[in-house]
Amino acid sequence: VVLEATHSKQGRGQANVKAKAKNLRTGATTILSFTGGDKVEPAHIEKRKMNFLYLDDSNIYLMDSSDYSQIEIDLSKVEWEMNFLKENSEVQVRMFQDEILDIELPANVDLKVTYAPDAVKGNTTTNPQKKVTLETNFELETPMFIKEND
Repeated sequence: VVLEATHSKQGRGQANVKAKAKNLRTGATTILSFTGGDKVEPAHIEKRKMNFLYLDDSNIYLMDSSDYSQIEIDLSKVEWEMNFLKENSEVQVRMFQDEILDIELPANVDLKVTYAPDAVKGNTTTNPQKKVTLETNFELETPMFIKEND
């Protein structure tokens, strides 16, 4: 996956494109350089809509709602995404040659705030924030008006 790319051309010289790319298999990020005549074959990445079922100590389990087939994904591949997944959440699973690369979350996720401390009066000189806990046990900074069960 290309994360960012820059194009440069100097005088009468050849154009050069530098791209920062992430290997979805290993997670490694590299910088690649291409000249005007270089060709790159696009990867054929398949996306499947699946629902999150449950997790155990080392895997998460997803189900394809069209044929009810289930797959398991190593928890280490989706650690960050687990902060925003709850039971029956719909995700996109990216696959390359039948190998599961990762999951893609929807742009918006509805999660309930399970713990939010009361706002402290007088703490409004700058952008006041407080740490809240979501139903997935993920903690994040939010504006002061966010309350429990929001």
